[in-house]
Amino acid sequence: MQAAGQRRLLSTAGILVRVDEASGPCPHCGGPMDVQKTIGRHGVTLEHGSFVAHETVYACAARCCKDGALVTRRAQTLADRLPPKGTVGYDVMVFVGLARFVEYRQREQIRASLHAQHGVVLSAGEISALGRRFLAYLELLHETRADALRAALDQDGGWPLHVDATGEGGRGTLLVAWTGWRRWVLGAWKVPTERAEVILPRLRAVTEQFGTPCAVMRDLGRAVTQAGDDLVSELGGYIPTLACHLHFLRDVGSDLLEGPHGELRTLFRRFKIKPGLRALARDLGRALGTDIAQARKGLSEWQTQLDQGHLLPDGQAGLATVRALAQWILDYHADGNDQGFPFDLPYLDLYRRGRTARRAADAFLRRDGTDVQVSKALGRLHSILQPIDSQIPFEKVATTVRARAALFTELRDALRLRPKPFGRNVPVSPAPIPEHAAAELRDIEAAVNTLTTSLHSRRPARGPAQDQRQAIDTVLAHLDRHGHALFGHVIRLSGHLSGGIRLVDRTNNGLEGLFDEMKHGERRRSGRKVLTQDLEQLPPASALATNLRSPDYVAILCGSLDQLPRAFAQLDTASRRRPAVVARDAARTADANDCDVVSASLPTADRVLIRTEHMNRRIHAAARSRAPHC
Repeated sequence: MQAAGQRRLLSTAGILVRVDEASGPCPHCGGPMDVQKTIGRHGVTLEHGSFVAHETVYACAARCCKDGALVTRRAQTLADRLPPKGTVGYDVMVFVGLARFVEYRQREQIRASLHAQHGVVLSAGEISALGRRFLAYLELLHETRADALRAALDQDGGWPLHVDATGEGGRGTLLVAWTGWRRWVLGAWKVPTERAEVILPRLRAVTEQFGTPCAVMRDLGRAVTQAGDDLVSELGGYIPTLACHLHFLRDVGSDLLEGPHGELRTLFRRFKIKPGLRALARDLGRALGTDIAQARKGLSEWQTQLDQGHLLPDGQAGLATVRALAQWILDYHADGNDQGFPFDLPYLDLYRRGRTARRAADAFLRRDGTDVQVSKALGRLHSILQPIDSQIPFEKVATTVRARAALFTELRDALRLRPKPFGRNVPVSPAPIPEHAAAELRDIEAAVNTLTTSLHSRRPARGPAQDQRQAIDTVLAHLDRHGHALFGHVIRLSGHLSGGIRLVDRTNNGLEGLFDEMKHGERRRSGRKVLTQDLEQLPPASALATNLRSPDYVAILCGSLDQLPRAFAQLDTASRRRPAVVARDAARTADANDCDVVSASLPTADRVLIRTEHMNRRIHAAARSRAPHC
């Protein structure tokens, strides 16, 4: 059936269609309208394929004018499908935009899908242009529906504003304002750098469109903290400004553990522990050669045997066992939780495994009757691990890391920070939650206060416990600086919602998950691990496109994704002389005010200027001159 449909579409390619709708009265004076002209228009849509339309244009018989132009009327059937002065239909634009910014597909994949499914042939450059045009229409439609979106947020009892930015290599910084309960992107902008004077105007624009937020959730960065405080001060009233618990823990953990953990990493590199273990595993693998499958079988049998006095098997199975010991140490990342530093301490895990394996090697070497080759390989492993099992320098540094990690664990347990699943299509429940749902937050606040009191009492005033004193001071300093922003997540709803409460997320994990999702999609699309160039070229409205995965947002925006082309067409209803997005961009350019403070050392606009041949020529010409010194 699909193949038959494609054949029918292709069979009508280029067909001549006459479009002659009834003129109706003049919208300005109500009088009759006469035929002004008949024009030919090429069009390409998913619905009809490629066609040529002869369109009849009517003009007011009384020659009425509006905005200095003659009042005319054109065919609505074409206006619903083709943008002003355009040949590619709105439905094709939506197909390309969804494929590019929601599904993260490559241009060639989109071209192939258009040709295979709809018989539409477009160039790669046209695909890119349609993608940018799609985002421009989506951004304008988002602004047009601001009142309806605001009404939905008001029905929830308000909305918490989450603010964060992302980038790659210090470039392509994307600032996003996100509502935590509905999980919608309300605004996205490219900013030259994270500075308060750059962030604050964007936050003002969001609150003007969507109303005053009931809370502000941000990270601990100085710029976004100052911008959030300034915004709350301007809005007046009591709006809790909350700090992300995850960022707080990460900052405390980094200050606590970065120094000693880095010192432990340096020791492993100085003594070349990991290179030695890798070399041993490779050499034993080569020695086993093609017999490695049989050797693995012997290793598996040895693992299942009861303890026989710590005796290794002989021959190939023994070599495979020593190789497995080295590999077990190198697999130290398995002891972590894939949460990253400082929540995972990989070199402390490596130290623990290395020390355990060396003591196991001691026990194996003490047994008589071990195969000579196996004993030699075991001795090599023992020699590689020997520096680990020493008081200085390894044990001293590891003890410091363990003590600070225990202090960090106390803080983490007090905050009860547990990872929660993040989903773009989480169903929204605007109803208030029971009062006892805030009990956990009260318990967490009490636990943090108890820990603070305990740290004050445990802090040694003087004596040899200098590192313990410094570690406690670090935690207390963070609690003193950010403690006021750690709590206040309980939001009491207004009376029309029967009272009750709702809770603001304690972290910015939802927004961070959105950034991770976008970056994962861009990596999959481009095949590049480093996205510096990709994020620099990515339009900020691409973050708005992620809203199209939320059914509640789509229902307000256009009803359904099938109706999105028609919603775009309605934006151009007011004027058929040029697209609405072009008129909006022209107005923005005319009213542009370069208020951003460019503090980045080499932003894109400057890089384009300094890499010109004219710049090189002027500099080299001046350098070659022999002008006398002043």
